[in-house]
Amino acid sequence: MLIGEVARRSGVSARMLRHYESLGLVRPSGRTGTNYREYADEDIRRIFHIESLRSLGLSLREVGRALDDPGFAPSALVEDLVRQTRERIAAETELLTRLRRIGAAEPAAWDDVLQAVAFLQALRSHSPDARQRAALASVDEVPVPVEALVEAVLAETEPNVAGALRWALARTGDGGTALLAKGLDSPVAAVRERAVLSLAALPGEGAADRLRDALGHPDAVVRGHAALALGTRGTAAAVPELLDMIVAGMRDTDAADALSALAADTAAADRIAGGLLARLSDGATPAPARVRLTQALADIPGATASDALVELARDEDRAVAVTAAYLLRFRETR
Repeated sequence: MLIGEVARRSGVSARMLRHYESLGLVRPSGRTGTNYREYADEDIRRIFHIESLRSLGLSLREVGRALDDPGFAPSALVEDLVRQTRERIAAETELLTRLRRIGAAEPAAWDDVLQAVAFLQALRSHSPDARQRAALASVDEVPVPVEALVEAVLAETEPNVAGALRWALARTGDGGTALLAKGLDSPVAAVRERAVLSLAALPGEGAADRLRDALGHPDAVVRGHAALALGTRGTAAAVPELLDMIVAGMRDTDAADALSALAADTAAADRIAGGLLARLSDGATPAPARVRLTQALADIPGATASDALVELARDEDRAVAVTAAYLLRFRETR
């Protein structure tokens, strides 16, 4: 079969067939009387083998080894191709993510694109100082890709850098709330904590709604951060979790401060004091927790809290009674 017919049937151009011949990959078995190349059936089978191996991503050099080296191990080659393909996919995926984030920032000019690229590179720097500078400079100088900020803040382990990233994210509005909420479902406890801390730093009702949802989260740390953040926002729904934190001794002082802030009017103060009394009266509440609950009554205004302290000053638990008596004197002098 002449080269033109081989090219037509195989789909490999005559030029590429000549290139294969120059590399020694396939040589026509014969020549016609006029010195045209003539390919035998075996030559054509080899051409199809070459094309099949190339379709797997092999270089022509690797194809030659695979076909001619009797000691060549196909399994090792396939494993190497799998590794190379995964690396290529990872690189392409990273590039796609970067392009999508730059596009989401809606750059108006090429300078904006270049600044966004520099910003994304700085966020991935091994230097905490570089990451922090990028976060602090981002809002005023760069069209900020919110998705990149969320990814960075969920991965950041340096407290100062994390604070800067949360600040930068808050300056963008509440656009990152949905992405941060996904972080609450991470199997990694540290990522869940970073997500709820970042939500706490975001303004707006979107973030507040996510924090209210987090009050039912199975992770006590997530619930605690959400309750404290909602307490500072004046959200009464945080009260039960704040009471649980005091009982558990988990940031109980902060929880008591949040309850005090929520006791802004008489009705709210009486409800909070009633909640504290209910936990104090629960027979399952351990002694140390009863002391902490008594201490939390100190800054709750109103008659309900004062009357409760009078009663607790006669409590059978001496630690509770002494604490309540001291707080009564403190309230009287104040």
